[in-house]
Amino acid sequence: MNATLRVTKRDGSQEPIDLDKIHKVVTWAAEGLEKVSVSEVELRAHLQFFDGIQTSEIHETLIKAAADLISEEAPDYQYLAARLNIFHLRKKSYGRFEPPALLDHVKAMVEGERYDKHLLEDYTEEEFAAMDAFIDHSRDMNFSYAAVKQLEGKYLVQNRVTGKVYESAQFLYVLIAACLFSSYDKERRLDYIKRFYDAVSTFKLSLPTPIMAGVRTPTRQFSSCVLIEAGDSLDSINATAGAIVKYVSQRAGIGINGGRIRALGSPIRGGEAFHTGCIPFYKHFQTAVKSCSQGGVRGGAATLFYPIWHYEVENLLVLKNNRGVEENRVRHLDYGVQLNKLMYERMIKNGNITLFSPSDVPGLYDAFFEDQELFEQLYTKYEADDSIRKKTIKAVDLFSMMMQERASTGRIYIQNVDHCNTHSPFNPKKAPVRQSNLCLEIALPTKPLNDINDESGEIALCTLAAFNLGKIDDLNELEDLSDLIVRALDSLLSYQDYPVPAAQRASLARRTLGVGVINFAYFLAKNGVKYSDGSANGLTHRAFEAIQYWLLRASNQLAKEQGACEAFSDTTYAQGILPIDSYKKDVDKFCEEPLQYDWETLRKDIVDTGLRNSTLTALMPSETSSQISNATNGIEPPRGYISVKQSKDGILKQVVPDYENLKKNYELLWQIPDNQGYLQLVGIMQKFVDQAISANTNYDPSRFPGNKVPMQQLLKDLLTAYRNGVKTLYYHNTRDGMEDPQKEAVQEDGDCAGGACKI
Repeated sequence: MNATLRVTKRDGSQEPIDLDKIHKVVTWAAEGLEKVSVSEVELRAHLQFFDGIQTSEIHETLIKAAADLISEEAPDYQYLAARLNIFHLRKKSYGRFEPPALLDHVKAMVEGERYDKHLLEDYTEEEFAAMDAFIDHSRDMNFSYAAVKQLEGKYLVQNRVTGKVYESAQFLYVLIAACLFSSYDKERRLDYIKRFYDAVSTFKLSLPTPIMAGVRTPTRQFSSCVLIEAGDSLDSINATAGAIVKYVSQRAGIGINGGRIRALGSPIRGGEAFHTGCIPFYKHFQTAVKSCSQGGVRGGAATLFYPIWHYEVENLLVLKNNRGVEENRVRHLDYGVQLNKLMYERMIKNGNITLFSPSDVPGLYDAFFEDQELFEQLYTKYEADDSIRKKTIKAVDLFSMMMQERASTGRIYIQNVDHCNTHSPFNPKKAPVRQSNLCLEIALPTKPLNDINDESGEIALCTLAAFNLGKIDDLNELEDLSDLIVRALDSLLSYQDYPVPAAQRASLARRTLGVGVINFAYFLAKNGVKYSDGSANGLTHRAFEAIQYWLLRASNQLAKEQGACEAFSDTTYAQGILPIDSYKKDVDKFCEEPLQYDWETLRKDIVDTGLRNSTLTALMPSETSSQISNATNGIEPPRGYISVKQSKDGILKQVVPDYENLKKNYELLWQIPDNQGYLQLVGIMQKFVDQAISANTNYDPSRFPGNKVPMQQLLKDLLTAYRNGVKTLYYHNTRDGMEDPQKEAVQEDGDCAGGACKI
């Protein structure tokens, strides 16, 4: 290295580059790590130094040099790069490595209007001192490189114009806890704050993007998912668009129900004019979704739902298709096609499906969700009525068209509306579920708005979090973790603001939560079982039974303390019906695992005292937030031992947990021969999960003749999912043959509120 090279310091002065100082920092970052070379990192970085280089550029060069060395042979470089990045972030935030005292930090951030002022109003100096005493800043050293980059890019409070970061991760965790438990009495709240802080900072609990990025700031909207239903009127459609804008701007992912809108050519105003159909209004919704950038955290995104029997369905199925022109395509939304048993039966029996405009068939649209027997009666009645406008199409042709579009775009989703209402925490006669969300794991009641301030409508919100199964060594740990997460998320419902009255009324009445899991693939690998061969079925049954049991028990206990949710009578729980009563019994054919918990006592307690929350579980993808915990995402198998994810901050490499010890135990996505074993696991999970599951189907064309997946296989898997009781299907993934089978190439585009709805 040329000794004449000079560094430009933060104050603008220059001095010779101090290679000893650089060496000390890299050596510190490498402490305790295996198979990492300090000299290799330094050499790679030195080659990029230049005269006048800034201090920050030296740090960034070292970080990138370490990150580029992450590999299967040397996975610990992900921790070396992370530690260098933590050092860099702390210097940028605090001007030094050691963080300031918590109270001093909070005072400065409140003064700068970056933290919510209630923190100083609600907590005493003594309480801040107590929190400061149990904060463990050394836990920053447990982050992987991908985690630190996600924290820096999405979660840490910062000026997104200048890039100035104002906090480090342990302050983020403890202040989220302080906000969520601020309403608890002073005798208990510090205990809850410490326990919650410990759970999230050691990665046993995983929090979604809206909570991580927002709680502690003056912005108070933290629900990940928002469901908005449009009625068949201009007022309702415009109110829907207005509500979309309000929630997209507040970091939420949107589910839109557009199935009520009448079909093209339907008479309006007594025949004075013909209706323009669904597509112009779907475009209107698309414009609303894309109108806000969500504060730089991620872009707005939505999934729009319609029934397969809608008169315009042949045009609606191709809205994402690359063929066609802008006038007949709405490509920047995703779509959920709604099915039920009758539609499947028509396909199986090689029958026909008749298409109607919902406006022409009174009662049919509502019965589709509320009453399956009534739907079939009305449907066959309207099919026989020659006075009603209709189209007839072979069911297998329509299903094939749907599955072809699902295969070609990857993002035509499936909602089985009968499962969403018959195996549901809601009584469909009182509160039918008519749609899901961007990731298809939320299944909640909605009602159309007549205007933006209409309190008779219902916008559904769901507040999310997840258990890190990979960090749980004993399922009994779920008892305490369930108590913590239910209390925290329930408090958040009262703590946050609501931009639309219909959302506030419904949220505070139903108090819906959605707790899922991350690191399922690691959980299986740790226990020596596989996705594909049935060996994981019993373990999965035991784990998800424990999850649902302890969450229900926690919500029941909270109801004893604070009262049941106002709309508890709308739930099937109020009738004493539990998920273990209404699941599809086909699951018993491939999983005979007995129940392990005292469900009968729990049933009695729920009927007697109620639940604080109408729902407790939902399995979301967790693509981004799982990286914070260095975990595999959601319930999906990894595509490779190293995932290579593209974010706005560049390429992020992440190694599967405990790679060197468990490499042989991991079952990678494209090693799995078909979808059968995975769909069995999803069916077992759905037995207990009271909302729905973001479940994918995956296809490697090279396994089939002519390198083409047969339509018969796509339809078979669709039917298997339905028979297993699966409520929704999310992505259709196709291996394109271009990727390195040992690496996962995923376009990272956010959490549940982002482009691909990943918690």
